[in-house]
Amino acid sequence: MDKSWMHSDRRSKAYELGVEAFLNFSVENLLTTTHIRCPCVKCVNLKLFGVGIIRDHLYFNGVDQSYKNWTFHGEPWEATTNASRNVEEDDDYSRYSFVSEEIEIDDNDFGDFGSDPYEFANVIGDGDQPLYPGCRKYEGKTWDEKEYEDSTNCPTCGISRWKEGKDSILKEGVLAKVVWYFPPIPRFKRVFRSHETAKSLTWHAARKSIDGHMSHPVDSPSWKLLDDKWPEFGNEPRNLRLALSSDGFNPHSSLSSRYSCWPVILVTYNLPPWLCMKRKFMMLTLLIFGPKQPENDIDVYLEPLIDDSKSLWDGIGGVYDAHNGEYFTLRAALMWTINDFSAYGNLSGCVVK
Repeated sequence: MDKSWMHSDRRSKAYELGVEAFLNFSVENLLTTTHIRCPCVKCVNLKLFGVGIIRDHLYFNGVDQSYKNWTFHGEPWEATTNASRNVEEDDDYSRYSFVSEEIEIDDNDFGDFGSDPYEFANVIGDGDQPLYPGCRKYEGKTWDEKEYEDSTNCPTCGISRWKEGKDSILKEGVLAKVVWYFPPIPRFKRVFRSHETAKSLTWHAARKSIDGHMSHPVDSPSWKLLDDKWPEFGNEPRNLRLALSSDGFNPHSSLSSRYSCWPVILVTYNLPPWLCMKRKFMMLTLLIFGPKQPENDIDVYLEPLIDDSKSLWDGIGGVYDAHNGEYFTLRAALMWTINDFSAYGNLSGCVVK
């Protein structure tokens, strides 16, 4: 088999096709649906994973180029060019057989490896972009310029974007208010790229209460009302039912400090009850930090999340479902909020005082 791809750039098409060919070769020759040794530069055939994880490792870490004969992946030992393997190497091989990592995998990890093999490479390319102009230490996805990026005053109320000092002089370059926004749409797309997670996101469709008691939000009147009022939304079990949770806390643990930090988190209730509240499925979307609580101005901070929520309700096309092996249009609805009574007034506009 041609192995020249091992020396190709990790973002080249030749490398991507080579990775897929290697995975197909391994499954066909090992005749296993459990674990395969990972030949990336960090694992060097010492750890065993499912095909999906190995694919990620090969893209992120690169392949161990010294592994020229794939003896751990189905090539016969006679193919090796080193005919005089010494005892130390044999001892290493016997030791490898006892090194594994217990990973729960899905049989679909061994399905169609060729489905859209280039999309993951695009994610890798995004990750190589600088977090902001001039940043060389950290990398992250770059976003399009916003309409008011260069504005020095609010287009609605006219107040300056710069902080006003005690002498009433504006400190140019020091922002009066700051919010960190982590767009949820790209992350929702990625969760469907996982076979196991994509399968779990439709758990609710097959699980209905049979005793009349509510054991999951799918049994609630609110869930059923949404299905009845918008049947097109309800008929697609992959459409997401979300809750928004937020509250403020003092980040400095000091009663003398008025600073507050408000995380805004999305919770996905499509998942089984034992996964809904797991930390890895609770999606941080906003982090509002400032010298005082946002109070009724929180709607200003929520604006980018509201815009993305509207887009999710209208539908995001081209989302790949790894469990079913197909593309679909993803929609989402915000059904609930989770917060204490005082935040209820700020988030929902209800009278609480």
